[in-house]
Amino acid sequence: MKQLFCLFFFLIGSFCLAQQRGNPAVDLESFIERLFPVQDEDIDYEAIYEALFQLYQNPINLNQANSEALQASYLLSPLQVGNFLLYRERFGPLISLYELQAIPEFDLPLIEALIPFVTLGESNRRSVPFLQRLKQEENAYLLFRHRRTWETRKGFTPADTLSNGRLSTRYLGDPNELYLRFRIQHPRDFSLGVTLEKDAGEQFTWDGQTARYGFNFFSFHFTRYQVGKWRTIALGDFQASFGQGLVFGAGYTLGKGAETVPTVRRSSIGLLPYTAALEFGFFRGLGLTRQWKNWTVTAIASHAPRDGRIASAIDTLENVVETISSLSQTGLHRTLSEISTKNQIRESNLGGNIQYAHSSGRWQVGANALASRFDRPWVRSPRIYNSREFSGQTNGVTSLYFNYNWKNFFLFGESAISQSKGTGTVLGLVSSLSKEIDFSLLWRRYDPDFHSFYSSGFAESTRPINEQGLYMGIQIRPSKIWKINAYYDYFKFPWLRYRVYAPSKGYEWLARVSYQPSRNLIAFVQLRQEQKDRNLANSGENQLPYLVEPVIKQNGMLSLETHLSKDLFIRSRVLWSQVTIQGEKTQGFMALQDIQYGKRAWRLTGRWAIFDAETYDNRLYAFENNVLWTFSIPAFSGRGIRYYLLGQYQINPKLTAYLRISQTRFSDRDVISSGLQTIEGARQTDSALMIRYFLK
Repeated sequence: MKQLFCLFFFLIGSFCLAQQRGNPAVDLESFIERLFPVQDEDIDYEAIYEALFQLYQNPINLNQANSEALQASYLLSPLQVGNFLLYRERFGPLISLYELQAIPEFDLPLIEALIPFVTLGESNRRSVPFLQRLKQEENAYLLFRHRRTWETRKGFTPADTLSNGRLSTRYLGDPNELYLRFRIQHPRDFSLGVTLEKDAGEQFTWDGQTARYGFNFFSFHFTRYQVGKWRTIALGDFQASFGQGLVFGAGYTLGKGAETVPTVRRSSIGLLPYTAALEFGFFRGLGLTRQWKNWTVTAIASHAPRDGRIASAIDTLENVVETISSLSQTGLHRTLSEISTKNQIRESNLGGNIQYAHSSGRWQVGANALASRFDRPWVRSPRIYNSREFSGQTNGVTSLYFNYNWKNFFLFGESAISQSKGTGTVLGLVSSLSKEIDFSLLWRRYDPDFHSFYSSGFAESTRPINEQGLYMGIQIRPSKIWKINAYYDYFKFPWLRYRVYAPSKGYEWLARVSYQPSRNLIAFVQLRQEQKDRNLANSGENQLPYLVEPVIKQNGMLSLETHLSKDLFIRSRVLWSQVTIQGEKTQGFMALQDIQYGKRAWRLTGRWAIFDAETYDNRLYAFENNVLWTFSIPAFSGRGIRYYLLGQYQINPKLTAYLRISQTRFSDRDVISSGLQTIEGARQTDSALMIRYFLK
């Protein structure tokens, strides 16, 4: 499909999926920036990457794949999918991957990109007993990561004595963040792994009463594929993705980005092992997928602890009644207050999916159902804006969905209803209008009382609730060296929202023009504008306490990157932002220079940047290279400089080490952050160390 995608997946396939030792790390910046949205909210990009990474753990069987599986890879356009299915219908199963050259619109670069991710059938590996395959598997590794901020935050200083004689709150643990992972896997066969994590400020302690056993977070998964008629068997922690994500959304959403066409739709990729360190948004229990000819049936049973606060009250019979006042999704347990929320709630889920895929591979229909129950009722603190949010002890949500490939059009949709009678609907299409033009269109409508806890439907907000909108995206390739991407999204919110105490509306558009005369040189210019309503601060005058007016944000980016040689890569980039509130404009600016140099066994990556953003609304996001499987997309506001150096060295075929040192120096402040995160000073220094060791 797209040359940038093909290049990325070809490179990362040889490195991450096959886990070949000695290959250099891949620069993921183009991929991240084009696929992921830049939003105001904090996003766990590592969790998103982990979920996306699972999509590529199992090569696609081209002789069995339907249009849904082919589209899920993001490698093929609707035109290429249609041509492939037509070829397979006419000439039968492929005998060799080289046969792809006979399919219209399948050129050599695309085929080279596809090869690491496709297969034509099962190998004779299955004839070997499973325990023996497990014992012989070479793709088994240990991963250790340490991260730390070296300036002392207030939370790690000695406690003060307050006026009431009590000691002030401080973090109970040390400032070291520790992460440990064991993983052994083989594509389309099995995956077994354990993930352990301790955040900065958390104690490394063994305390059963607070469910802390050394590391603060523990995750385990064991997943088998193609066991007889069982397509997937998942034990431990796992996720699910079916339809357009209105019931089962696999915990992530790509949203709107510079890749304007294929990312509007979700994929029915089924059950996935959960390997991230985010402490919510996954199932813990058993997931099964059974296949009968063109039918697949999935059942999910989960019982997992959740963090939250419990409120107690006395009823009229003087009985103590406990309710959930809030759920916590930070995963942080650094203070006594945060520890008191750990595993206070039990959530049970029982759900399933039934799906029919036509033998032609061109269309698919399915149904989802999920029932959730908390061990106590959830009673929110009453606010006007959250009056239509979920409350109670149980919730149910069901949906119907479809995917249909017709000529060069890929149509999709899902409609769901929750226990509250609120509904959510997504309808869309992705089309190749010609060889040069791809187009996408998506309409969505989510009621203010549509409640779905594991959804990730396409939305402007972080959740598909209280929103209506229409998205249009286009990609034009007027020649091999030019590419134009653009989208326009109009949305409105029928009910009140956080910091918006009135029904509101807005829009967003993006345009990017890319120039790539050769594989070693690419330049682009990108503009983005968003308008949303927001409460204005109370002026103190005799008027309503909240007035809602539009806030206009504009962002621009100019980028040039090139490989000066096989070993030397440089990138120059300028970012700009402008925010208009009540006619007053504020500006933000950032310029950065990257350089990367490396040989086979080692690689060095560095950056130097300056930034000047007048307000927090003008903050600028810049993706940064980090240690393996770790992402850093910090936001910069204020005035200062930023630099980092990342080194990677392969000590031997089994052992690779990564080290990153970064620092931000501000020239407009003497204090960084606030609360217990406060740093007294104008600089912040961070480090990350990772060691990966292959066991065989």
